[in-house]
Amino acid sequence: MSEPVSALPGFQAHGLVDLAEAGPCGMITLRGDLGLPALAAALQRELGAAVPGQRRVVRGQRGAVAWMSPDELLLMVDYAEAPRLTSALEAVFAGAFVTVADVSDARAVFTLTGAQVCDVLAKVCPVDFATFQTDEIRRTRAAQVAAALIRDGDEAFTLICFRSVAQYMADLLATVSAPGGEVGLYAR
Repeated sequence: MSEPVSALPGFQAHGLVDLAEAGPCGMITLRGDLGLPALAAALQRELGAAVPGQRRVVRGQRGAVAWMSPDELLLMVDYAEAPRLTSALEAVFAGAFVTVADVSDARAVFTLTGAQVCDVLAKVCPVDFATFQTDEIRRTRAAQVAAALIRDGDEAFTLICFRSVAQYMADLLATVSAPGGEVGLYAR
């Protein structure tokens, strides 16, 4: 079996923030009734996590669950674990109106860290970063492309986009984080 290859292996940029492509990440989209008792039980059993509230991310011992819409969750696990978990969830929901899809290879994931991370992201994302809390997720856009942002801490974000636009996203983020482009709106 071949080794997984992420969208931009080893990509890093350093400027107003530290930017890196996160490497292969396991991601599973689950769509259906988020109130199903079987869903809550499966997430607890498989990830040690609960069903998140609106725009929230719940982190468990074996992965995280992000609320994407009223009928959609994104499960984030180790890349190697995604196929097994997808099969396990498909078995749990056999016959139910629920879809489960491994989207690991369709996405690119970037990490951004640094004191000016909100200023950098505010240049390209129409989001009020003053109200964006840790363990919150927002579906938005970064310039011309769809993206999801997860706030991992005061100075840390994860950005998820389609793999097909990974190079565009890397170039965009490196450009808006170049020294000399300081904004000072959110930086502490």
